[in-house]
Amino acid sequence: MKAKEAKLLNFLQTAPQLVIPIYQRIYSWSLKECEQLWDDILRCGLDENNQGHFIGSVVYIENGLYSVTSQSPLLIIDGQQRVTTVSLLIAALAEAVGEQEIIEGFSQAQLRGFYLTNPLLSGEKRYKLILSQTDNETLRAIIDGKSQPENYSLRVTENFEYFKDKLKNEKLLETVCKGLSKLIVVDISLQRDHDNPQLIFESMNSTGKKLSQADLIRNYILMGLENERQTTLYNDHWRKMELLFGQEAYSEQFDAFMRHYLTVKTGDIPKIDDIYEAFKQYFRRNSQSVESAVADIHKYAIYYCAIALGIEKNKHLKEIFHNIRELRMDVAYPLMLELYDDYQLDILNLSDFAEALRLMESYVFRRAVCAIPTNSMNKTFAGLSKSFDKNQYLESLKAAFTLLPSYRRFPTDEEFKRDIQTRDLYNFRSRSYWLRRLENHKHKEPIPVDEYTIEHIMPQCDNQTEKVPAAWRAELGDEWQRVWETWRHSLGNLTLTGYNSEYSNRSFADKRDMEGGFKYSHLRLNDGLSPLDKWSEEAIIARAKKMAEQASSVWPSANLPDDILNNYQPKSEGNLTYGFEDHPYLAKEHVQVLFEAFRKATLALDPCVTEVFLKLYIAYKAEVNFVDVVPQAKRLRLSLNIPFSEINDPRGLCKDVTSLGRWGNGDVEIGFEKLEDLPYVMSLVTQAFERQMDN
Repeated sequence: MKAKEAKLLNFLQTAPQLVIPIYQRIYSWSLKECEQLWDDILRCGLDENNQGHFIGSVVYIENGLYSVTSQSPLLIIDGQQRVTTVSLLIAALAEAVGEQEIIEGFSQAQLRGFYLTNPLLSGEKRYKLILSQTDNETLRAIIDGKSQPENYSLRVTENFEYFKDKLKNEKLLETVCKGLSKLIVVDISLQRDHDNPQLIFESMNSTGKKLSQADLIRNYILMGLENERQTTLYNDHWRKMELLFGQEAYSEQFDAFMRHYLTVKTGDIPKIDDIYEAFKQYFRRNSQSVESAVADIHKYAIYYCAIALGIEKNKHLKEIFHNIRELRMDVAYPLMLELYDDYQLDILNLSDFAEALRLMESYVFRRAVCAIPTNSMNKTFAGLSKSFDKNQYLESLKAAFTLLPSYRRFPTDEEFKRDIQTRDLYNFRSRSYWLRRLENHKHKEPIPVDEYTIEHIMPQCDNQTEKVPAAWRAELGDEWQRVWETWRHSLGNLTLTGYNSEYSNRSFADKRDMEGGFKYSHLRLNDGLSPLDKWSEEAIIARAKKMAEQASSVWPSANLPDDILNNYQPKSEGNLTYGFEDHPYLAKEHVQVLFEAFRKATLALDPCVTEVFLKLYIAYKAEVNFVDVVPQAKRLRLSLNIPFSEINDPRGLCKDVTSLGRWGNGDVEIGFEKLEDLPYVMSLVTQAFERQMDN
């Protein structure tokens, strides 16, 4: 490696040609980074005492055999974003200065001939900077003053136009020229025999826009290959993925896709900043070739874009995926990708695939309506397929949903219908989603709900800035305040209309009978409003009950007959059952008092907590044990299932039993001897419980 400080303009002038390898990311600087560069240039251009402004490094290797020849292109390993952006600024500056020479060396001909082109050469060698694919075509059109290609680079064009707009202020031209002349980089050249470009690439990126995890993965896969193999893989797979996603979605969603892909392949969910490391471990563990690895990523990228970006061609699936996107079900994507692959392999037929997707949608929506915390859903979906019997695909999926423990449960019809009637659905995160699904369920001529607005039949006035009208107070009766506060945002009081502004806060009779009123509405949601004489609490409750029945069909449960479900029940390990009599110390009065108090407090942590008497201890679990109790002569010995290093124990009562043999599960042990210690003991137990819930 050779490193030296250099003026950026000198570097651009002396370099015969700068090439961005195909494995590098596309140009991705946004206006934010351009604004920062612009401000830096103006600042040092205005400061006569400023002799130079450092903007980062440019790391490159010689093409071919990396020999030092005057015409050998330089392959940029790091610094392409800065070099490209400065080139766009120089192109805009060349247009702005026209025929004048603002300061020595900054005429249009010099700007183009020194920094943008090799004027005595032709073809591709004529251009100083060679970008990748769409970026390159757009940059050439800018340099040559031609119209943009049909699929132009959004970033290149946007940033060039930004600089053009800034340079319309002729008073800034001299300052910009001076600032550009002061930009400094560290010029780092690599040698094949002594340097590892991949390791250096990973360690760079200290300035500018942070590399995405997908950028690192692409470079990891392609960088070490010979040029022909590199080009073939890029053109056959990676370039096609870039086009599949589109410029904006590729930069914004490809990291998320790779996270879901790795979840499918490994069963573990990598942290968003650890995707690259997780991929390297996965790739090293698998003996597949680079070609098969990239082809597999490409295959799953097609599935992902069908689900998340709306490119699915099957009309039925396309509609389901639209619902899923509107409900924001990203946590379910790994399972969907796995099912999509089985669908493509004819392991899962189209009908069952569609029903499985609807069940996932129903699971997410029902839990949201029932206000069940979402912190476990990503792991639920990631691990659900482990219990599938793919010879009975849909049946085993339903069984897996039905048998989920309480905090991961699939809400029953009874629970769902109860909660959807009383939940605030107006401020629900996806209200257009549930209204559209209710309105258009099994409708061959679906209504475009986006063309309508949500209507509160009983007005939603906030009673502070906008009082509930007297006519409505009279209609609702003496308890109008309670009725209004309880039901205004609930299912029974909400509908759709195209006449929201005309309805305003009019009485129910006016809304029903006016032109465009409920009586004349063709929307299904307004069925049943026409015959009503008044809008009362009873009417709201009755309508909500009816709509809840409909909702249970729109978002069905995963019901299976008991005889079939029994086939999927976990097999019991023997027929032995244990109880109080198997733990004689519980008969001692003092220990019994301690146990009953502890038992009550632990079961009260959450409805999902269950108690199991075993031969040697009593277990308390959500999905697995988080605390085990061993009754002793004068106390309870508790085993907490949490690493000793994670327990917060200000009183220092816990013991590290990581390497000791003990009955019960866990690395932390504490004795519970005095009833007054219960609150402190429960603070420790809660830590073990919450750790399991979070995980």
